[in-house]
Amino acid sequence: MYGTTAKILRVDLTSGTFETETLSEEFYRLYPGGKALAGYILLNELPPHTDPFSPDNLLVIASGLLTGAPVSTATRYVVSGRSPLTGGYGESEAGGFWGPELKMAGWEAIVVKGKAPKPVYLWINGDQVEIRSAEHLWGKMTAEVQEAIRTELADEKVRVLQIGPAGEKLVRFAGLTNDLRHFNGRNGLGAVMGSKNLRAIAVRGSQRYQAMAYDAKTLLGIGGRLAKDVKENPLSWDLQVRGTPGLVEPLNAGGILPTRNFRQGAFENMDDVKWEAYEKELLTARRTCYACAVRCKREVAVDGRESPYGGPEYETIGAFGPNCGVSDIHAIAKANELCNAYMLDSISCGATIAFAMECFEHGLLTVGDTGGLDLRFGNAEAMLTMIEMIARREGLGDLLAEGSKRAAEKIGGEAAFFAIQVKGQELAMHEPRGKYNVGMGYAISEIGADHLVVTHDPAFAKPDAIQLKAAAPLGITKALPPRSLGEEKMEMFYILEKWGSLEKVVGFCFFGPAPRSFIPPEDVLLSINSATGWNLTMDEALQIGERATNMARIFNLREGFTRKDDTLPERLFQGLENGPLQGNAIPRDEFDASLTSLYRIKGWHPETGVPSRERLEALSLGWALEMLPQETK
Repeated sequence: MYGTTAKILRVDLTSGTFETETLSEEFYRLYPGGKALAGYILLNELPPHTDPFSPDNLLVIASGLLTGAPVSTATRYVVSGRSPLTGGYGESEAGGFWGPELKMAGWEAIVVKGKAPKPVYLWINGDQVEIRSAEHLWGKMTAEVQEAIRTELADEKVRVLQIGPAGEKLVRFAGLTNDLRHFNGRNGLGAVMGSKNLRAIAVRGSQRYQAMAYDAKTLLGIGGRLAKDVKENPLSWDLQVRGTPGLVEPLNAGGILPTRNFRQGAFENMDDVKWEAYEKELLTARRTCYACAVRCKREVAVDGRESPYGGPEYETIGAFGPNCGVSDIHAIAKANELCNAYMLDSISCGATIAFAMECFEHGLLTVGDTGGLDLRFGNAEAMLTMIEMIARREGLGDLLAEGSKRAAEKIGGEAAFFAIQVKGQELAMHEPRGKYNVGMGYAISEIGADHLVVTHDPAFAKPDAIQLKAAAPLGITKALPPRSLGEEKMEMFYILEKWGSLEKVVGFCFFGPAPRSFIPPEDVLLSINSATGWNLTMDEALQIGERATNMARIFNLREGFTRKDDTLPERLFQGLENGPLQGNAIPRDEFDASLTSLYRIKGWHPETGVPSRERLEALSLGWALEMLPQETK
């Protein structure tokens, strides 16, 4: 069997024992890593309605099929479990070096269950696995912990995946970080890891992906060619030059830069937080992920010294900048550093603080609630203080650490309207009133609001767009307006969702494959086949992505989710307050009709969103029919 280590490490923290599971090729062809492998394990092994903080919850960490291959952007792995933020299927991806290192250590995935009696970390050195005490690491910031583990193991090249103090405190949007710069931020899976008293997983490997590949020569050739193509494609070149902070200005110009808790679409102080300000005030260097020629990561100075945590991405700039009404780029960089030190999801953290700011300005929260903080939009000092209060679960921070949905339920009044979330997870910094398929992705995503379900609508707005031309091998050839829904748009969504899910299965970053970036779909397929020898067609590859999405859907149906959960915050059905799209809202009736169309296109019941027997059997998921709630069959 090629392209995989074919081994899963199973860890029981309660008993302190390990087991090795070997995968068959027949199984791996159906669930070849990442989202698909994690989804299969959760659906089959996690009992319904398991408390996310129970020792019985599983933490599944799965590399993609191509993770660690010598191909740009093939670096990602998935962390999954039942989410404490949404109560549903939980998933978060990250790049960096840790995923490739796990593959080089000989493991495809790790499945953790149980709870250690005291804080521990896992040390994986090839096929040697050890549970070590982390009592001396508990409560420390992530930079201190990484340094301590590397010193203890006498190896500066050890890759460390860890939670921070926020995960220890069970903040429902706590995440994980590897190398302090790459993040499994979403869905609160750092809190799941913290509930198990597992502080970190340190990994060292010595293998190389080429030795696993069916056709290493072709795979290396693809990697070498793509490394050159980065500079020739304007999409990947822009990521190398400006990174994701380069999004601030064009989104603002389009009226789709979330501002003041998604009330507005344009920020009057945009010049203070756009790329040129970032470059002048913060930038010190550029970095990358394993074997990636895009080099989109940024290093910055904070408080007069280079930060050990890297620089803020667009999402963090948006969440703590315009969405909180803050124009101080240095405060935004400090917010990024605090989130990464405590290991909080910067999207949910910033969005939850913006929610609290709006509650404060409407009198739903007072200075008595905030501990004296004037928690208004634009108050950078109050924002920074609140980050630490959330991470430590102090004062109002204890309530906000539950996420905006739960906090709104406790606050009452208009607070629910100000909670900009789907299924309990806060929206990322992309305004769907200007990108309707992004809104549909937020609504239907199994993990709650997720901006990476499909490539964003503006990519397909013009017939001569390079993204549209690059999507032709996927069957997308017609330009459609960003602010449109309907049958044709849902057909496009369906294809893009399968493609995006495939990326999460095989380990590609969203900034690698077309149509978002520079790697042609044909080269994605060639990479998979060169690694495995499978000779998949494009349709078969897309089916892998669709299979993974359907397993996650079934997981949520089993947990009690219904069509009513596939919706958007009420605010998005109302008009934007300013900017070029002032007054524009998502049309509710058209949205509901398009959701029904999408269900039908996906082979789900058009009214309930339950996958049909025919579709599940076509996806080799007939075994999952018995997992559907009785009333939905």
